[in-house]
Amino acid sequence: MTDPQRINIGKQHPAAYKILIALSSQVEEATAAAGLDPLLVELLRIRTSQINGCSFCLRMHTRDALKKGENPDRIAVLPAWAETGYFSETDRAALRLTEAITRVPDGHVSDEDFNAAAAVLTADQVSAIAWLATVMNAFNRVAITSRYPVGS
Repeated sequence: MTDPQRINIGKQHPAAYKILIALSSQVEEATAAAGLDPLLVELLRIRTSQINGCSFCLRMHTRDALKKGENPDRIAVLPAWAETGYFSETDRAALRLTEAITRVPDGHVSDEDFNAAAAVLTADQVSAIAWLATVMNAFNRVAITSRYPVGS
């Protein structure tokens, strides 16, 4: 639901928003260079948006994942990824790290979470995932603060 009193902060400060878009493009390149599967990248965006409750980003990245060929079952069980057989060791490491970064107030990124990711992922992959989570959290906050409309 759109609140007529809400300010779209991206439109209010377009230069700052353009920098966020440019950062997102750099991160997209970093994920590709690190060899991360584009479907996993979309799942990480979706998972971050689920945790943050960002309906706008959830809709957008779910649509993007489906267009890229993601299995709808994997999207459906994403909140319970650790309890399913749908996700590879790489997927699990990436999801665990993304959740830890997104939930920083719940105990920061613990050594346990970081080391579990680093045991499976390359340094480039860990860094790319950390940047992806950072950017996705920023986009979630822009959309939530501005109350980007979803549905009617």
